[in-house]
Amino acid sequence: MATKAAAALSLLLLIFLTGHATAHNITRLLCDYPSFSTFNSLLTNSKVADQINHRRTITVLAVPNSAIGSLAGLSPEIQRRVLSVHVILDYYDLDKLHSLKKHSTILTTLFQTTGIAENSTGFLNVTKFANGSISFGSAAPGLGLVSDLVSSVAARPYNISVLQVTAPIIPPAIDGLTQHAPPPPPAATAAPSPSSSKTKAPAPDKSPEAAPVADAPVLSDAPADAPTSADAPADSPDTNTPEGDGDGPDEEIASAADRLATVGASLGVTGAVLLALL
Repeated sequence: MATKAAAALSLLLLIFLTGHATAHNITRLLCDYPSFSTFNSLLTNSKVADQINHRRTITVLAVPNSAIGSLAGLSPEIQRRVLSVHVILDYYDLDKLHSLKKHSTILTTLFQTTGIAENSTGFLNVTKFANGSISFGSAAPGLGLVSDLVSSVAARPYNISVLQVTAPIIPPAIDGLTQHAPPPPPAATAAPSPSSSKTKAPAPDKSPEAAPVADAPVLSDAPADAPTSADAPADSPDTNTPEGDGDGPDEEIASAADRLATVGASLGVTGAVLLALL
């Protein structure tokens, strides 16, 4: 029992430590860097920080206080959208960014999960130049690379990475996007109202025409011919005709019965004699 209890306790401790090792809190993480206090406050007030903390693998592009001006002047809803664009749904530190094989790569952001992103506003374009510099911009058409990578602020491989960039990334027309509500059900077609002047069925004729009476057969003036002798009924058989000479069926049955009785009597006597002898 003690061994089982110790094993169970060890398993619970391992789960507890693993959970704490992978958990992160972006607010606490940025508290150690006063130059990002405004950005940190915006993340907390907009509740974007809560979404970051619920992700196991995340990258945050942090904007310093000196460059936050254009973002701070937006409405709270638009701030939340823009901040979501600065959250990449994957882990990227300096080494991973510099090892990208493509010149430009499209990255998915938290804003893409909101359901209101249009025209690639939920994606970022990261471009690596030959001199080693890296820049970011919205993947939406009409906006180029507007923010450069400066340095790594904090990293916990492979859960969270915080990278400093030079300016906010504000996709064009992000303030005009609206939540797409499901289309309303089609309106029920109203039943046609009954016409005020109903069409009346034609009334039956008060004096219907009498059905034509069939003409009575015309009686021939000439009398019908009397039936010929061939049409006359045949004479009925003579009731006085004598029956055949043969015996009728009743007499034959009676005779057979007499014979059977005689045979039965003979058999009975024979049986009695045999019994007596035995």
